[in-house]
Amino acid sequence: MIYTTERIHKTPGYLVLADGTSFELELISSEKDRYRGDFFVGGEVVFNTVLSGYQEVITDPSYAGQMVTFTTPEIGNYGVNTIDMESPRVWAQVVIVRNYSGIFSNYRGERSLLDLCEESNVPLVTSIDTRALTRHLRNFGALAGVVGTAEPIALQRLITNEMTTDGRDLASFVSRKEIDVHGSGPRIVAIDYGIKRSIVRYLSHRFETVVVPAKTSVEEIMAYNPRGLFLSNGPGDPAAVDYAVDQIAPVLGSMPIFGICLGHQLLARAVGAETVKLKFGHHGGNHPVGRGDGGAVEITSQNHNYAVTRESLAESSFATEVTHINLNDQVVEGFSLPAMRAFAVQYHPEAAPGPHDSLYLFEEFSKMVQGK
Repeated sequence: MIYTTERIHKTPGYLVLADGTSFELELISSEKDRYRGDFFVGGEVVFNTVLSGYQEVITDPSYAGQMVTFTTPEIGNYGVNTIDMESPRVWAQVVIVRNYSGIFSNYRGERSLLDLCEESNVPLVTSIDTRALTRHLRNFGALAGVVGTAEPIALQRLITNEMTTDGRDLASFVSRKEIDVHGSGPRIVAIDYGIKRSIVRYLSHRFETVVVPAKTSVEEIMAYNPRGLFLSNGPGDPAAVDYAVDQIAPVLGSMPIFGICLGHQLLARAVGAETVKLKFGHHGGNHPVGRGDGGAVEITSQNHNYAVTRESLAESSFATEVTHINLNDQVVEGFSLPAMRAFAVQYHPEAAPGPHDSLYLFEEFSKMVQGK
């Protein structure tokens, strides 16, 4: 069904980066005076290369603190719906697109992207040269930035170091506050550092999944008598999530452990490995990952600014094995601790959005939990 064009109001503005580079843009809204006065919002500017799946991207809690630039030029043309929400709200600080479609046409579409953004009080900006912005970030790295209605010189004065993800524990900020239980089967505990609904769905098909807040103590975790532990995705700097080491290290070897994205980095830090910030991160649904030595290639969905260093894994006092490598830049994408029955991958095997090449990892975890 074709829906009528939204009534859209446009307010001129700028995106200013920490290095002084500025881009003209328009803040769009359903209300004429939504962005009147000296409006501004700051965050870390990154780019994402997905061709579709914008709703899943911006509702992924891993994007907390970041302004997401979509390299695909036409965004909004199939609307949004309830099923594809990865969390109850938009977590991106700002959604940056080249062209926004005020008409959406899809049998699953329930409302517009603009409506979803405004519900979460997140600016949707358009009419910006996203190609030039992406090239700049690719050349100079992810940068703090401010979107606002003032002149560029005034906006640049507002940029602070706190607008990056460096040294910030955003996991506890986005994590749930209450415990939830989903599914049936062998019981596992999933620590919510910013978990996506799709991940909970895949886990609950195989396990009784007890989802607990990010700062749950190891004593509370063990009180559930779990047969496995899942470490979720999430935002921010893994080095700032120091409490995670106290959750993970004491249970290593006592049960199977599976980590993804931030969980991958936290498992590595729990065995003494180090994490570093990548130049502009991996954000997209088309990243090639090699499995083993000359093994299969998986096309993966990714969203992370930090990575585990291969050298520090090799120096760990635990026996580690690198299992997956990013074929674009050779970054470690997966490792295992065979003696500890633990493994992790840097990418998103639930693929929301993205290809389903990596769904086998959930089945591998299920076999470990069942002792197979």
